[in-house]
This record gives sequence, structure tokens and C-alpha cells, in this order.
Amino acid sequence: MLRYVSLILFVFFGFSNNSNAQFGFSHEVGVIAGPVAFQSDYGERYSLSTNAGNTGIGIGIIHYINFSYEADCNCYTPETYFNDHFKLRSELSYNKTNLEHLGEWVAPDKTSVGANQLRAMKGSTAVTNIGMQLEYFPLSIRDFTASIGSLGPFVSLGAQFSYYNAKAYSTLGPLGTPLTTFPKYLVPTDNRPYGFSTEGGSVWSVVSSVGTRYKLSPLSDFMVDLRFQYYFSNWVDGLNPNPAIYKENKANDWLVWFNVGYIYYLQ
Repeated sequence: MLRYVSLILFVFFGFSNNSNAQFGFSHEVGVIAGPVAFQSDYGERYSLSTNAGNTGIGIGIIHYINFSYEADCNCYTPETYFNDHFKLRSELSYNKTNLEHLGEWVAPDKTSVGANQLRAMKGSTAVTNIGMQLEYFPLSIRDFTASIGSLGPFVSLGAQFSYYNAKAYSTLGPLGTPLTTFPKYLVPTDNRPYGFSTEGGSVWSVVSSVGTRYKLSPLSDFMVDLRFQYYFSNWVDGLNPNPAIYKENKANDWLVWFNVGYIYYLQ
């Protein structure tokens, strides 16, 4: 995985340098960090408030191609709507979340064998993402850049390629036996012997964000960003009860990430 990430970064930054030399784009770099709420098969389906306990942390480095400014001549590019309202964002990020079953089925008053098995079941997932988003700024990027203290709201849409490393275990003992494992997770799924798995894998995802920048100085911005990321797999968290039997298990894994960031404009 590290070899592929290194190759992608080499190709991308090589393209960035060439694009700057040939087309006159300018570049921005930054860092982001913040809490991640991972919505998975741990907890109750569609219950964001319940699953809010399954939170982790995410960090990342970001790069922007700024179409409105030309670094070579220290001047603005030709004034077009695209140049003044869009930026291309690339990102390498990492998030990790510890997971457990939450909600009414593991409430303290539940004392059945199944409730104890669910309470004892734990997991985690660590995900490395790399990809791009196209950011749209409804207000003028040029006006934002020229005014210290101004706000630059944006929305974005893009795709990422992710590598995940999921783990599942029980404090009662090894998973995979009726003594330790809730029955729905003992049923084979997707050519796997059980509805749980400790594995690594790769997956594509779609990413959408809404946020704003705050102009700190001519060459730096503060950013807040709320992201929705939907993975095209239901194994990212390490759980996937057979959807042909357990109809509630329809949605793939997804997350909500609130991050703050600092962005610096390269000259």
C-alpha cells in the first residue's frame, strides 16, 4: 500500500509542477484534523445520535490547484467563471475509529446471552484515503483573496481510493463460536465463513463536503469543513451480516468527518 501511495504522490506532484510551469496555475498546501463519526454495523442502523459514540480522529495533508492566480507572473489569470469559483483539491488522509455496539439492545437492563455477546464485541478500522475533489465557491475567489478577514464558503464533490484495516474481537474469547458470537455474525457472508472479518482491503468512495475558509493573511487561510464519505463496501468496519437474511443490513459503511485546517499559498 505504501508503494502505491508513494507512486501516486510522485505522479501527482510531478503533474502539479509541470502544470504550474506550463499553464500558470498557483498552488496551496495545508493540513487538516478533526473528529470522525463512523456509521457502521456496530450500533443501530440510521441512528447517528446512537452511533456518535463510535468516533475517532482523522488527519490529512491537502493540496489545491488555484485557477484564479498565476504564480509565475504574480498576477490573476484570465477572468472566467470557472477560474473565479472553482479549485481542485487533492488529499492524503488517515482516520481510525474504535467501534462497539451501542443503543437499546445493549442497554444495562438487557441481561440476555445475546446482549452480553454484543456488549463484548469490539472492533476498529483504520483507513488511508487518497483522492480529489472539485470545490465550488459561490462567492468570488478573487474578492476573498484580496480581503483579510473575509469568508469563502464552498461545497465539494469528489472520489477517493481507500485502504482499510479492520479488526473484530470479543472480550468473551475468540469470535466464531456460539459462546462468544451473536448468532447473526455466525452466518457466512460474501464467501467469508462469518459475518465478521479481521482483514485489510481496498475500496472506492464518494466524498462530499461543505465548509468555509477564513482569510488570515495574504498567504494563509483557516478552514472548517464537514465531510460525508460513502464507501462502496460494507466490510470497512469488519462487520457485514448476510444481507439476504438480515434485511436491516442494506447500507454500506459511511462516515461524517468535521475537520479544521490551515492552508498556505505557495509563491
